[in-house]
Amino acid sequence: MIAPSTLVVFSLAALALVAVPGPNALYITARGIAQGRAAAIASAVGVETGTLVHIAAASAGLSYLIARSAAAFTAVKWAGVAYLVYLGVRTLADRGHQAGQAATPQPLPRVFLEGVVVNVLNPKVILFFLAFLPQFVDPAAGSPALQIIVLGLTLLAFGIVTDLVYAVGASMLSRAMRRRSGLLRYISGFVYLGLGVATALTGGARSH
Repeated sequence: MIAPSTLVVFSLAALALVAVPGPNALYITARGIAQGRAAAIASAVGVETGTLVHIAAASAGLSYLIARSAAAFTAVKWAGVAYLVYLGVRTLADRGHQAGQAATPQPLPRVFLEGVVVNVLNPKVILFFLAFLPQFVDPAAGSPALQIIVLGLTLLAFGIVTDLVYAVGASMLSRAMRRRSGLLRYISGFVYLGLGVATALTGGARSH
């Protein structure tokens, strides 16, 4: 279906893109710093589950509709901003985080769901699937939707590997800084707030 040469070029480009720290990597790192390895891995799996949602939406044409609709794109963007700001404020205001103690741990299922939501509500990911994947789709090679699924799953495979690397690295940093628990809380909280600001600055949908 997809020419091997095309898949190789896409794989190299995808690997280069996911290797560069972006919002997902920063989110996973913040979670790992705040709560350790298990939470970081749960957030990484959640983020890539969100990628599955984007793949499904892109193959069904929903991502295109959202990106082309100013109202829908704006709604998704500000929902993402609000959620990241909420995570930041919640982390900074954690009353269970006293000197010498770890931050109040979040249940792993909740950490997983937060990763899903953060990725699904990230407008940059929607634009990425629109701007990047279609460049490697050849209508003459078969179903464009199926090609998007194959390319998306290839991207997801690279993404989960790099996300797990960030997760393990963040958890190691967390252990090294465990005695400075207050600093860990502030780092995590401000990372979330910074991601919220970055999401707010994401460009809007293009008009027809």
